[in-house]
Amino acid sequence: MTPEEKRKAATAEKRQQKSAARLYAVQALYQMEQSGQTMERVAREFESHRFGMVVDGVEFSDADSGHFRLLLDGAVNWQARIDQMTDRALVAAWPIDRIDPVLRALFRAAGAELLSPGTPPKVVITEFVDVAKAFFPDRKEPKFVNAVLDHMAREAKPEAFGQ
Repeated sequence: MTPEEKRKAATAEKRQQKSAARLYAVQALYQMEQSGQTMERVAREFESHRFGMVVDGVEFSDADSGHFRLLLDGAVNWQARIDQMTDRALVAAWPIDRIDPVLRALFRAAGAELLSPGTPPKVVITEFVDVAKAFFPDRKEPKFVNAVLDHMAREAKPEAFGQ
């Protein structure tokens, strides 16, 4: 393998681990809400038992632990701000506390990434629409997620959209 091929493989692996971190962050935030467990306890459980686990012969992806922690920390520390952004993106009749708890966790994780420097908003939207597809295959939720996240991204980072 040439040095360029090694670099491309490493970049692809890092990208895949960040994608896995997003999926795990949604699961962890959901678990925290449902169980009342602390962020630290849930994060340690995911890092020690879920990242890369094998279930029924299927190996789950390893994840970028730093990105996973960034999303959890941001979702917890900025929850009120993220929930307000989400509420503004939702139809008035559907405040965030009335939506599916998986979607609520997804919006919080995505909101944390949108409020953090680094990842372009359009990448965040694409990545979390893919997460929605994983949780809701063959349903309308991914389109809904796309619309809500687009609104949230335009509010969080208007400069990325030429506004």
